[in-house]
Amino acid sequence: MESSGARRSRRAHPTRRRPLLHSALAVVAVLGATAAGTVYVKAQAHSGAGAVSSSSATPSASAPASGSGSGSGEVSVETVAAPEKDHDALLASAMRSVTVPGDAAVSVAVLDLDSGADATYGENAFDTASIVKVDILATLLLQAQDADRRLTAAEKTYATAMIENSDNDSASALWRIIGKAQGLDAANERFGLTGTTGGDDMLWGLTQTTAADQLTLLRQVFGDASELSEASRTYLRGLMGQIAADQRWGVSAAADGSSWALKNGWLARSTTGLWDVNSIGRVTVGGHDCLVAVLSNGNATQAAGISLVERVARTAVSALRDDGASASASVSASGSASASPSAS
Repeated sequence: MESSGARRSRRAHPTRRRPLLHSALAVVAVLGATAAGTVYVKAQAHSGAGAVSSSSATPSASAPASGSGSGSGEVSVETVAAPEKDHDALLASAMRSVTVPGDAAVSVAVLDLDSGADATYGENAFDTASIVKVDILATLLLQAQDADRRLTAAEKTYATAMIENSDNDSASALWRIIGKAQGLDAANERFGLTGTTGGDDMLWGLTQTTAADQLTLLRQVFGDASELSEASRTYLRGLMGQIAADQRWGVSAAADGSSWALKNGWLARSTTGLWDVNSIGRVTVGGHDCLVAVLSNGNATQAAGISLVERVARTAVSALRDDGASASASVSASGSASASPSAS
């Protein structure tokens, strides 16, 4: 039986074990906050009256109210945003697995529309070949919007043949209508393309561009913030989703199903006999929409260029998606408690 003196002693020190309890509760409270996003948490035990102080960055977390008692037990909890990942570096690392044959060169840019993560590999300018046809139609649509008019029946016929079948005569007709390079360059300034220059006179296929600029153009077509109206974007997307069967290659290789919209370009250079092979578009992977632009030149054959472009598209999308799907949170506390859970 407990003596009356022992009972009085126990009642006189009711908070003797509370500091550790407050420490554990503080850590649990902050861990709960990580469910909505990736955070890193710092917890530090201090000597004092057993109070728990909390400061938070992104997202915020609340800690238990302070307690009283003797001995150490003050725990400071701080949540800070997880460091941003260098997606360009991750893509560059993934690209080391891609063998680029002979004199070929390649560049790629990719964006996950859902997460907003993007990455670019390579900064050089390339011939557009027929991928410029997306830019030509986007320019035509922008000019029509400015003039508050609809496309004519002839323009629609040209547009369909140019995008779905990559018809060069139709592209030349629309190139003249938009004002050739001058019209293209003016529209691209509004679209945000800073490294693209229209080809001389009727040489629209020799327009110079970068993968980063092509990704910017794709954002104008498939994103929500655009110089193009919703009707214009829907029209252009529809044509890119109905490419002729013999041209369904390129970035579509990165899709995990039949959900894609694209435009390819290929051109044998007369001076070298080597091939420019390019592909731009949207693919759906794991329920996410990704924009991809792959540019290449110096390919020995068209088939070799297609194979390279498809390998690069798959590598780029996989690198971005694998990274975007991963998230982690860590908690460390000096003293009585430590934990490092992971979240996805």
